[in-house]
Amino acid sequence: MTPQTLEILIIGGSVFLLLLLSAFFSGSETALTATSKARMHRMEQDGVRGAKRVNRLISDRENLIGAILLGNNLVNILASALTTALFVRLFGAAGIVFATISMTILVLVFAEVAPKTYALSNPERAAILVSGPIKFAKLLFSPIVITVEIIIRSMFKIFGITTTGLVLSGHDELRGTVDYLSKQGDVIKHDRDMIDGVLDLRELTVEEIMVHRKNITLVDAGQSSSKVITQVLNSQYTRLPLYVGEEDNIIGILHVRDLLTELHKVEGDSDKVEIDKISRSPWFTPETTTVPEQLAAFRARQEHFSLVVDEYGALMGLVTLEDIIEEIVGEIDDEYDIPVTGVRRVKNGVVVTGDVSIRDLNRDQDWNLPDEEAVTVAGLIIHGAQTIPETGQMFSFFGYRFEILERKRNQITKVKIHKL
Repeated sequence: MTPQTLEILIIGGSVFLLLLLSAFFSGSETALTATSKARMHRMEQDGVRGAKRVNRLISDRENLIGAILLGNNLVNILASALTTALFVRLFGAAGIVFATISMTILVLVFAEVAPKTYALSNPERAAILVSGPIKFAKLLFSPIVITVEIIIRSMFKIFGITTTGLVLSGHDELRGTVDYLSKQGDVIKHDRDMIDGVLDLRELTVEEIMVHRKNITLVDAGQSSSKVITQVLNSQYTRLPLYVGEEDNIIGILHVRDLLTELHKVEGDSDKVEIDKISRSPWFTPETTTVPEQLAAFRARQEHFSLVVDEYGALMGLVTLEDIIEEIVGEIDDEYDIPVTGVRRVKNGVVVTGDVSIRDLNRDQDWNLPDEEAVTVAGLIIHGAQTIPETGQMFSFFGYRFEILERKRNQITKVKIHKL
């Protein structure tokens, strides 16, 4: 074997090993960045070997990526330099061109695309496989990586560039994951809506989910007992607020179960029922109370019903435990509920009543109408138009077209909405 042949074999073998190392670093980068933190955490809890090591590596992504990039560039540059030196010796100046073409193809196919494709297909498995060697490489390259990071940050600081960006919270990351999986068909719409409902609770106040006072059945306690009982029994609700004089003057809550118990005691004689004695004390909640706070209060007081008031003490509406649950699971109807036909699909969109909740409409139609400035569709239109529109007027904002179909006094009662 001639010295030249031996030299070619040594350099060729070295380049082959360097390409394997390049493929390893490329695949490791993809595997460790593509692996799911949540799934890997679950695997660690289940005792999967290597999962804990992966979680420690990805907890410090900056140093991890720095070490991988350093190793990858080191072996790629060394492989290219050896190949160029060999080709120049064999083919002269033309060897530079041959070395560039051959190394580009080899690196692209075998050291980049192939390992990254495998890592994307099996991120958790690949991450566990490479975690041991990568941990060693991270420790080996850490002095160089730290030095490079200091240089880069100092350079950015000179030019006034900040390296701290907006980091998504766990809620935002989970919401984005669920939305993506829903579009891919891996999560059905109902399940996505339920998860979104849970995530939205912390951003909601009772004002946004309450039953408005105009939809509340109030009972005048100043009436005779028989009239009160008749009104209560004709209602589909089990708890009704009692007032005296003005409707804001709530003096108690009458529960149907308490009323029936008392009627049984007096053998059905409604005139003997003393309404004020069987009514319960009203519980008032400020409209700015958050939904999680209200849910905690319901659990602490073991009650399911509260009246909502504004800062002046005026009655705004009422909120129940069922209202909170419906924000998660959707509308719950029982045999006494009156069906609400607030949304009706038509050829070019939907026709809705003005009091339909924006959140309910978004959930029903899979839309994204903003609900930061208004709770109902009517409120959204008034906010966007900055006026109370007339019947027949049309507006286009937020990516939707609104046509006012009906208006009673200053209240928008029916709207046609079309997504642009």
